[in-house]
Amino acid sequence: MSNPIIASRTPFAEEVEAGTTVYWCSCGKSASQPFCDGSHKGSEFNPIAYTPEATGKVYFCGCKHSKKGPLCDGSHKTL
Repeated sequence: MSNPIIASRTPFAEEVEAGTTVYWCSCGKSASQPFCDGSHKGSEFNPIAYTPEATGKVYFCGCKHSKKGPLCDGSHKTL
C-alpha cells in the first residue's frame, strides 16, 4: 500500500452537525481538505465516512497518518 500525501502537518478544525455524515479524504489529494472530492479514484485509497454523535468542533487529521481514522491523534508530530 502506498503512503498518502500529507495534506497538512496540522489538523483541520471543522464544525460538524450530529448525525450528518461527512467523508474524510484518506489519500491527501482532495482540493476540499479535509473532505473527499473524488481525487482518490484510481488509487487504493477510499474516503472514510464519519458521523458525529454531537454537534460541535472536531479536529480532522491533516497528515493522513492518524491511527484514529479521520480524527487527529497527534501523528503529525512524528512526521
